Amino acid sequence: MARKNGKDGKSAGSEKSLESDKTTEAQPQAAWPDHPPSFAGWARAAIAGTGTAPSLSPHLHPVLPPAAPGIVTVEPGQSVSLAAIDPDATGGLEKAAAKAELDAQRVRIRALQEKLYAEHRRSLLVVFQAIDTGGKDGTIRNVLEGVNPQGCRVWSFKVPSTEELDQDFLWRYHLRTPGRGLIGVFNRSHYEDVLVVRVKGLVPEETWRERYGIINDFERLLTLSGTVILKFFLHISKDEQKERLEARLADPEKHWKFDPADLVERKSWDAYQTAFNDALARCSTPYAPWHVVPANRKWARNVMVARTIADTLEAMDPRFPEPRKGLDGIKVPD
Repeated sequence: MARKNGKDGKSAGSEKSLESDKTTEAQPQAAWPDHPPSFAGWARAAIAGTGTAPSLSPHLHPVLPPAAPGIVTVEPGQSVSLAAIDPDATGGLEKAAAKAELDAQRVRIRALQEKLYAEHRRSLLVVFQAIDTGGKDGTIRNVLEGVNPQGCRVWSFKVPSTEELDQDFLWRYHLRTPGRGLIGVFNRSHYEDVLVVRVKGLVPEETWRERYGIINDFERLLTLSGTVILKFFLHISKDEQKERLEARLADPEKHWKFDPADLVERKSWDAYQTAFNDALARCSTPYAPWHVVPANRKWARNVMVARTIADTLEAMDPRFPEPRKGLDGIKVPD
């Protein structure tokens, strides 16, 4: 089924020789010596795309650290039942110590993000899914507080536009995946196309069912291109959702967050739970596993997510580039 974290989980893959790539690498430049300089850019992009970053090869997925205690990681190929996972769990955290712990994890994230940005060879994509009021906005705001916005992009995916509907279902998501050196955050994601689309019957069943495999291939492509993927499902109870909706109604300053459509969606709670269970089970892979975060207690949720992001960045081991030679002898003029 699923496992609670505390055990190391490693991704496996087969490593193949790149000798054939090395022997042909210089041939195009020899054949077309007068080609415009832009050709060199294409060559560099092709080489970078083979995964030359320190911890990646094109045929070896990154080794991911276990998620923070309290988070339940879905074992690849196994079924999962959200009903069996306690949304009130805290992973042994105490509320009194949570703020200091969150601050410490933010410091780690900021320092490692700076190195990732400077290194400019890999990227991190953090995906958040949850039912309405699940806490996606609050988690992103609290966990990534203080991160340099130059190196972090957050995308919130709403109802697709006419232009987006004219493309394949992954187009708008692929367009916004993080480039090298960046942390990308998806507030809702490509999983909407096997969740809301399924529950509302927007496409035939055979269409959304085949999307599980397409999504897995998409995430594998990103991984082999140097993007590490973290996927968090924020798990709250139905009673907790009721309390959060009532709190929005009770506070005039929160009225803007209340949408009557949320009450309609709430009627489909069971259908969404079934859709979430299937998506988590079918799309949890060794290279992009799903992490179920108990999210009834916001303070615990934030720490668990922050620690997992920090641990993942640390495992990626980003490094500042080597300094230019000869800097010791340079003097800045008055």
